[in-house]
Amino acid sequence: MAPAAASSQRLTSRRISYYASLIYFVIIIFQVPLFRVPCRSGMCTTPIQVTSSQLIANEIFPPAVVKALLYPGAVASSLVTNMTLPSWSNLLHMYNLTEAKNASALLDLQRLEILAGSYFCVAGALVGVVNPGRMTLFGTLLVVWGLVKEGILGKPANTDPAKAVYVYPTILIALVCAFSSITYSIKKAARSTQPVSVAKPLKSSAKSKLK
Repeated sequence: MAPAAASSQRLTSRRISYYASLIYFVIIIFQVPLFRVPCRSGMCTTPIQVTSSQLIANEIFPPAVVKALLYPGAVASSLVTNMTLPSWSNLLHMYNLTEAKNASALLDLQRLEILAGSYFCVAGALVGVVNPGRMTLFGTLLVVWGLVKEGILGKPANTDPAKAVYVYPTILIALVCAFSSITYSIKKAARSTQPVSVAKPLKSSAKSKLK
């Protein structure tokens, strides 16, 4: 392959990875609904909501950090519905997180894949804008597996139709973006692991052969 063609291919791959990471960031941070599962705050529809309910329940970070995660999505939702800005002080109440610490921890234990995957989705979205990596794909696959396990295999069993698991079509977009965002990094890693040619030793001179 000509150097110019190879350079153009790398540039195209890098652009695809960047834009895929950017779209994934928008989906996660602005809380585009991907699924619907029971969580400590009631029903969660995004990885950020699942993550926030866990952070509040276990008091891992101060409430201000959780509010910072929730606020972009709250702003987007409020502007779409009633063209107003949400109150910062009322943000936890808006997401029903004020009583999350009193909710049963069994909800998290039953859905460890979705919980862990949501953590990776949020972290991967934040890091991926600067340096796309495999965290987004790993998190998204974990969430998908957790949804498949509960929706198809029926684990854990759910008898309440109001709390039934639901998967939105947007999760396919998130999965495609997560996969596309790591394309360039995988190719880069493959090139870096290629064996390095070792220079052959110089042939001995004719004088040394005579010896």
